Amino acid sequence: MTTETGRPSDFIRDIVAEDLRAGKYKQIRTRFPPEPNGYLHIGHAKSICLNFGIAREFGGTCNIRMDDTNPTKEEAEYVRSIMTDVGWLIDGWADNHVGGAPFYASDYFDRFYEYAVDLVRIGKAYVCDMTPEETDAYRRLGKASANRDRPVEENLDLFARMKAGEFPDGARTLRAKIDVNAANVWLRDPVLYRIRHASHHRTGDKWCIYPMYDWAHTLSDYIEGITHSICTLEFEVHRPLYDWILDALELPEPRPHQYEFARLNLTYSVVSKRKLIQLVNEKLVNDWDDPRMVTISGLRRRGVTPGALRTFAYNIGITKYPSMTDMALLEHTMRDEFNRTATRRLAVLRPIKVVLTNYPEGKIEELDAINNPEDLNAGTRKIPFGRELYIESDDFMETPPPKYFRLRPGGEVRLKYAYIIKCEEVVKDDAGNVTELRCSVDLDSKSGGPTAGRKVKGTIHWVSAAHAINAEVRLCDRLFTVPEPDSASAERSGETGPPREFKSFINPNSLEVVNAKCEPALADARSEERYQFERLGYFALDADSTPERQVWNRTVTLRDTWAKEGKK
Repeated sequence: MTTETGRPSDFIRDIVAEDLRAGKYKQIRTRFPPEPNGYLHIGHAKSICLNFGIAREFGGTCNIRMDDTNPTKEEAEYVRSIMTDVGWLIDGWADNHVGGAPFYASDYFDRFYEYAVDLVRIGKAYVCDMTPEETDAYRRLGKASANRDRPVEENLDLFARMKAGEFPDGARTLRAKIDVNAANVWLRDPVLYRIRHASHHRTGDKWCIYPMYDWAHTLSDYIEGITHSICTLEFEVHRPLYDWILDALELPEPRPHQYEFARLNLTYSVVSKRKLIQLVNEKLVNDWDDPRMVTISGLRRRGVTPGALRTFAYNIGITKYPSMTDMALLEHTMRDEFNRTATRRLAVLRPIKVVLTNYPEGKIEELDAINNPEDLNAGTRKIPFGRELYIESDDFMETPPPKYFRLRPGGEVRLKYAYIIKCEEVVKDDAGNVTELRCSVDLDSKSGGPTAGRKVKGTIHWVSAAHAINAEVRLCDRLFTVPEPDSASAERSGETGPPREFKSFINPNSLEVVNAKCEPALADARSEERYQFERLGYFALDADSTPERQVWNRTVTLRDTWAKEGKK
C-alpha cells in the first residue's frame, strides 16, 4: 500500500509519522547494523530499503553500523562487501548516510566498558564464574548463580581484571542482575560481556573482553542518536532487555525505541547466513557472488538492477506476520522493468546452421531491427543477413507434435525482421545428429515485398553465420527444486523417512553453460545495460567477460516456466 505522496504505508512508517507530528524527535535517524561475518542477502535488501527509505521519506538520516563484536567470525573483506552492496543498492536513491562511511560498534568499546562499570557500581551487574554451559542451564531452569550477590567492590575488581586479560576464555562473564525467574528468558540475568582472547579486525589486541549483541546494539543506538531501531521479528523478545538497559543506566531522553517487522523469506532459496556459508564453503556454489545465490552480490552479478530490487522490497510490504514470498514476484518485478528498458538483440544459444540455397552467394543485406518496442526513442539498428545463418536447434523438429509452429521438413517460418524460409533438406552426421538445414527463401517476403503479407504461423530469430560473435552464456536458474528447501521440506512434500537436509534439494540444472552465436551489435554491449535476447530472456554481461570473449548471465526468463512445471 502507498500513500497519496507515493511513499509506502505500513505500521512502522505510521509510528514514525506520528512521532514527528507529536514532536517526539526533531529528526528521524535509523540504522542498518549488519554483522560483518558474511555477505549480505536479499533479506538484508529489505531491511536496507526500509531503513534508508524511512530516512529518505521523512527527511532523516540512516547510519550503516558494523556490529563487529565477535572477532572470531568477522573479517575486513565482509566490511568491504557490505559497503559495496549497500552503496550499489541506494546510490542515487537514498544517499542520506551520515558522512558516507560506516560506523562501527567497536568505535564505542571504551564507552561500552564505562557503561558496564556504571551498571556494576549501582548493583545491577555482577561477575559470574560459571561456564557458558552452566550459565545456559541455570537460565533455562530459572536458577540463580552463586555469584549473584557478590559485593560491588569485588565485582568491580574482577571486571577490571577480566579487561586486563588475567583470566582465560570462558572463565568469567559479566551478567546483568535482573530476574532469574522472568517469563522472558532474555531477562534471566543475561550475559553482557564474555572473555575472548582474540585479535579484532579493527582494534587488534587491545581488548580481550567483548560485549554481547544486546548490550552493544542498545548502547550503539543511544550513542548515535538513533530514534527508531528497526529489527526483524526474532528480536521482539529482546526488546524488554533493550529497554531495561536504557532504564537501568538512567540514560536521558531522547532515547531510541525498538520496533520489529517480519523478515523476508523467499521461495526456492535460503536466506540463513549459516546455510549460505555452507553452500560457499562446501563448493556447492562458486562463491558468495555466484549468480544463483540470493546474496546481493550474487543478484547484482546475475544482472538484477538496484531499481528492481528496491521495487521488489517496497511491493512485498512490511508486516508483523511471518510469511513466504514467492520467487515469482521478484522475477515479475525484473521482467516488468526490463520489458520497458532492456535493449533487444538477437542471439542463438544452441545453434544449428541454415543454408539458404536460392539466396545469392556473397550477398549481404543490412536489415532494420527495433531496439526496444516499448521505447519509441530507442530507434533501430542494422543487422547483417546472408546466405548462411544460425537458428536455435529448439526451433526445428523432424517429427513435431501437434501445434508446433516452428521449422519442420517441408514447413515454413518467418525469420524475424527478414524473409520466409522453407525447410527443403535435413543434413545429418554419421551419428544421426542434425548438422545443417538446407532451406529455400521467399525472396519477395521481406518487409515491403510483394509477398510480405503472406501468413505463416511461426516466427523465429537468427543470426548471420558470417558476422556472428561467439559468447559463453550461463543459463542461471533457481538454486533449489522445492519452494522451502529447509530440513522439513521432505515431510511437507509427503515423503517418508527422516527430513532431508536443505542441500539435498539443490537443483542439478541450476546452471547450464552454452556457447552461443550473437549478432555483431552485441560486441559493443555495456555491463551496466540489460539486454533482451529476443524470445530467450533477459541477460547481463558477467564480470568474467573479456574483450576477446563475452560471458553472459541469464538474469530471468521471458515468462515464468516454473509455474508451468508446477501445474504438471
